[in-house]
Amino acid sequence: MGRLHCFPLLQLLIMQSQMIGLSASGFPVPPLEQDDGGTRWAVLIAGSNGYDNYRHQANVCHAYQILKTGGLKEENIVVFMYDDIAGNPENPRPGVIINHPKGGDVYAGVPKDYTGDDVNVNNFVAALLGDRSRLTGTGSGKVILSGPNDHVFVYYADHGGPGILGMPNGEFLYAKQLVQTLEKKYSGGAGYKSLVIYVESCEAGTIFDGLLPRDIAVYATTASNSTEFSYAAYCPDDDEPSEFHTCLGDLYSVAWMEDSETHNLRVESLKEQLERVRNRTGTHSHVMEYGDLDISAQKVHAFMGTNPANDNITVADLRVQPSAERELPRDTMARRAEEDRRFDLISSFLLGSEKGHALTAGRLAGQPLVDDWRCLETMVSSYEDHCGPLSTYGRKYLRVLASVCNAGIPEEVMAKAASQLCW
Repeated sequence: MGRLHCFPLLQLLIMQSQMIGLSASGFPVPPLEQDDGGTRWAVLIAGSNGYDNYRHQANVCHAYQILKTGGLKEENIVVFMYDDIAGNPENPRPGVIINHPKGGDVYAGVPKDYTGDDVNVNNFVAALLGDRSRLTGTGSGKVILSGPNDHVFVYYADHGGPGILGMPNGEFLYAKQLVQTLEKKYSGGAGYKSLVIYVESCEAGTIFDGLLPRDIAVYATTASNSTEFSYAAYCPDDDEPSEFHTCLGDLYSVAWMEDSETHNLRVESLKEQLERVRNRTGTHSHVMEYGDLDISAQKVHAFMGTNPANDNITVADLRVQPSAERELPRDTMARRAEEDRRFDLISSFLLGSEKGHALTAGRLAGQPLVDDWRCLETMVSSYEDHCGPLSTYGRKYLRVLASVCNAGIPEEVMAKAASQLCW
C-alpha cells in the first residue's frame, strides 16, 4: 500500500510485482565508459531527515546501488543524505535500510559524501557545478567534474512543494535557482553532453513548467504535475514487514528503480522507462516530462549503466487502487489547523479570496508558478520570520504566497499581515 507522499493521509494499495533480483549487488559490472567516449556522473540527494521520512534516504541508497552495479565509479557518484536512519533508535533493523518489503540492505557501501547539515542548497549547487571552492562544512569534497562528452544523472527525493525542493535544514532550493544552475553548468555544451534529472516530490511539475529551456540538453521527469501530490509506497499494514511503522519508498521512485533492476538498460530508452513508470503510478499522480524531449530517445544505459544479469528479465506491471484514510495524532491536526487558519486569513485579506481558491487557481500550462521568484523568496522569508518555518504540510501554501506576488502586493504588506497573524 502507499500513501500521500507529502503528508501521509491517503494510501494506495500496491500489489506486489513478480520481482527478481531486488538486491543490487553481486553482478558483473559493465565498463564505465560510454560508446561515445564520455563518462557517467550522478548526484543523488534526499532532502529530508527524521525516521518518519525513512523512504527518501532509502530511495537514494537504492539508487546508488543501481548506479554502482551499473558500472559508475564511486568517485563519480555524489551522495547527499542526512544519514540519521540506519542508526535511528526507531529502526527495527539497526544499521540496515531497505526500499522494498522483501528487499535486501541498500545502505551498505553507500558513501557519506555530504551528511547532516552539509546537505544544503549551497553544497548541492556547488557539487553540481563542479565548484569545490564553494563547498562548506566537512563533506568529502566530491563534485561533478563532467565535460562536453559526459552524461549526468540527478535524482532528488523529498516532500517538495510548489516551486521548491526542500533540504533537511529547512532551506528551500527554488525552481528558478535550480534552472539557473543547470544553465550555468551547461555553459554552451562545455559542462556535459546531456543531463537527466528525476524529481520525486509533490507538485514537482512547478520546478520545470515554464522554466526549463529546451536548448540546454536537459531532460527532466517528475513524480507529479504542478498541482498534485505524489505518493509513498510500501507503507505500514500494506506490503512492508510488520516491524516497520513508516513507508519504505515512494511510488514513482520505486517504479523507476525496480524497472532499472529488471530490464536491459542498453535496450530500454528513457521514454520507455517513463511510460512504464506512468503505468505503474496510475492516475493517482501524473508523471511528467520537461526540457529537451529528444533526449528521451536515448538509452537509460547512457546515464545509469546496466546490469548484464537483467538482459532477459521482464516484470509485471503493478495495479493500484485507493484505500482508506488514516487518523492523525491530535497535536498534528492542531498544528495543521493553525496553518490552515493563517493562510485562510492571508488569502482573504491580501487576495480577497478563500484559501481554497488561492490553492486551486493555477496558471496556464507552460507558465511558471510565479513571475518574480525573488518576490516569492522574500514572501516566504517574511512569513517565516513572523510565524516560524513552514511545515511539510504547510509548504502547499507556497502557491498562496506566489499568488500574492503575482498580484503585485508589496512585501511590507505581507510582513504586516504575518506579524498580526503570528504575534
